[in-house]
Amino acid sequence: MDFQKLCTFETFQRLWSHYGYARDLQDVIDRDFTRIKGITYLDHAAATLYPESLVRDFCQDISRNLYGNPHSYNPSSRLTHDTVERVRYRVLQHFNTTPEEYSVIFISGCTAALKLVAESFPWRPQTATEAGSHFSYLTDNHTSVVGIRGLTSGQGVVTLPVSPHEVENRAKDEALGEDRICQTPHLFCYPAQSNFSGRKYPLSHVKGIQARRLYPACDHQGRWFVLLDAASHVSCSPLNLQECPADFIPISFYKMFGFPTGLGALLVRNDTAGMLKKTYFGGGTAEAYLSGEDYYKQRANISDRFEDGTVSFLDIIALNHSFEALHKITGGIDNIQLHTFGLARYTYMLLSSLCHGNGRPVAQIYTKGQFESPSTQGAILNFNLMDRLGQMIGYSQVDRLASLYNIHVRTGCFCNTGACQHFLGITNEEVKRNLEAGHVCGDNIDMVDGQPTGSVRVSFGYMSTFEDCQNLLNFVVECFVEKPVKVDQDRLEKLKAAGASPDSNQDCPIQITNGKTDEADERHNPTEQSLNGCGVSDVRTDGNGNAGAYTLTNIYIYPIKSCAAYEVHNWPVGALGLLYDRGWMVVNENGVSLTQKREPRLCLIRPQVHLHSNKLLLQASGMDTISVPLKNNTQLHTSRRVCQSKVCGDRVETVDCGDEAASWLSELLRQPCRLIRQSPDFTRDMRKQPGGAATSSCLSLVNEAQFLMVNRASVELLQKHIISRQGPSEDQPLLDTQRLISRFRANLVIAGVEPFEEDNWSHLIIGNTRFLVAGRCGRCQMIGVDQDTGTKTKEPLLSLSACRTGKVTFGVYLTHQVPEDSAAASTLSAGSLIVPEPNPS
Repeated sequence: MDFQKLCTFETFQRLWSHYGYARDLQDVIDRDFTRIKGITYLDHAAATLYPESLVRDFCQDISRNLYGNPHSYNPSSRLTHDTVERVRYRVLQHFNTTPEEYSVIFISGCTAALKLVAESFPWRPQTATEAGSHFSYLTDNHTSVVGIRGLTSGQGVVTLPVSPHEVENRAKDEALGEDRICQTPHLFCYPAQSNFSGRKYPLSHVKGIQARRLYPACDHQGRWFVLLDAASHVSCSPLNLQECPADFIPISFYKMFGFPTGLGALLVRNDTAGMLKKTYFGGGTAEAYLSGEDYYKQRANISDRFEDGTVSFLDIIALNHSFEALHKITGGIDNIQLHTFGLARYTYMLLSSLCHGNGRPVAQIYTKGQFESPSTQGAILNFNLMDRLGQMIGYSQVDRLASLYNIHVRTGCFCNTGACQHFLGITNEEVKRNLEAGHVCGDNIDMVDGQPTGSVRVSFGYMSTFEDCQNLLNFVVECFVEKPVKVDQDRLEKLKAAGASPDSNQDCPIQITNGKTDEADERHNPTEQSLNGCGVSDVRTDGNGNAGAYTLTNIYIYPIKSCAAYEVHNWPVGALGLLYDRGWMVVNENGVSLTQKREPRLCLIRPQVHLHSNKLLLQASGMDTISVPLKNNTQLHTSRRVCQSKVCGDRVETVDCGDEAASWLSELLRQPCRLIRQSPDFTRDMRKQPGGAATSSCLSLVNEAQFLMVNRASVELLQKHIISRQGPSEDQPLLDTQRLISRFRANLVIAGVEPFEEDNWSHLIIGNTRFLVAGRCGRCQMIGVDQDTGTKTKEPLLSLSACRTGKVTFGVYLTHQVPEDSAAASTLSAGSLIVPEPNPS
């Protein structure tokens, strides 16, 4: 077949059907990569390209928001802290794991992450009674991995290089499991994907080494840990840490996104993190220390413990936009893997079949297999070109001519001497002789004694196109092939027959979903009987026999966290508290929760819950009313993206409520934001458990506890202090009781006898429902937001402090007592009588 006919898009599509994404690839290039017009960029393994929309969105973000140092506690600093924590969750979600299993330590890059592991690993030298630690690594490893031996060699640690074929060829038939007698720690390092050839090593090696079935772990007693260098792999391939639970995973984000640079992460298994021994401690890593005495207590949180000084927080914020851009353009990493592998496979097939006019092959390609599957081969192609006599053409010559054609490739040994030696047949003695002849890593001496010292590497990214392949192949034909151009048809047909099916990929990650496909609101939903019930079963008195001394006067739910209240008169109580109370929240473009402290206009959103029509209505002055379902149907439940955020320091798993609600909120609040709801499969527990009988400790998106209760008598006392502070001459209107109550955003308002007597209660019964008092509510500046207008004042916070002589607590948190032997829900009704139980003290 004529080469030019092979080098067409129609031929490519017959060989591989997975090209591009839902959004037209040319449209992606025209919108987001205009700067590469006329350029064929094929060096994505070194650094991929960032979309221009990513940079625009990031610049808009940092122009709109004030981000302070996350080690402070002011509002701008808390915004930074919450955003950074949100990005940690997104990193873990990308690798299909959770904060319960792994921690994210932000660091400057993959090399710094490797150095951190080397410096913190508890190496043991050999003693008379115990074998010392081994540092073992595949010979096909990046310089930054091999360089760990520079640190370990001075500690009496045995260095053990292992060739790739030895790992399985010298394996044991059965796993040896944990060595209970010898607990000497050893570290085995291997790349998920070779940065030289793109070969993917089995991710199953992780468990094989940990279980001491594979070599070298099977030949050496002790406890084996695995460092999986994922920097090259994750640029175009999924990594599922549920399937390969490596102990340490270093990554560099610029290889995934192109931007930001200078930012990477070390993912550490929480079960492993405790054995790391950190010596240096920088700012932010200490619980406490003394400057005049050798006393230091490290942070309990793993990330805080190892992130010395202030993290590069603006780069981390940019990382959130990087994830967002990648998802919008491609739909996910699985699509990227199929797209890039198809381009690499097509290029490999044609280049390896290309011949000079005399029939000699044009290229020597360095690969373990034949690009059969994306599970065994990445989007990297490594080769040298040969002339018509079979002599190698130096890579520098190829590089210089490629530059004239505006084709960007990488040449040399790619900081992987082991793989370079293996594929090019360079002995150790030859490496030393080449050095004596003046050749060093990274120079342009591409041939020594007629033998190549390196090679040419092309690599593809998610924005690479078929035209990139076409340009490279045409360049090779025009500059290096003796005419007439010939194609080895037999080889080409064999490669076609060995074609890969994308379904053969065994290492694709399991997408994080909500788990169940049915509506799972049962934890929050009451029974039908409780939905219909609305009466009080009996009349109770206070401790002195005074009937009606305490009454529940108002019930409020806040369906959307920090938005307006919705008053009800009879309402069901489930395991999470009042049904649909704080079931939703608004987040900014980075997924960080918005509250009235940051966005007081949230109070202008007035949600209403309509149980019978299964709708949550969103209303605001000047805006059309829209609705979202109270109970998601199965299709919506499984199709909408799961995300993670923080509420009062707790991680919460949520489900996005769609673009209509996002557009509505963004228009009203004049900033990009979205509506999310708590995932029905996620359980959030109370951190502070009150004493006494068993309680239901599950929370919705509330701050501290399921319910907040205020006493009208306490509000009226505070109102008097505000009036006395304001004075009769001030122009601003005085707060009436009801408007002041609204500032405190309580669920339950009671009519009490004495102000603040609720602070001394331990339990109370409202109607037929028993509650425990979980503590007082520490008030913040949010109570200064006028709930009718969204404007901020200093009152009533200043008056509260004066009224209570420095205390800023107001109202008490309650948790609903659910008997262990009963799943029955109850109903609260306004007008119910209350029986309090004071603390014994």
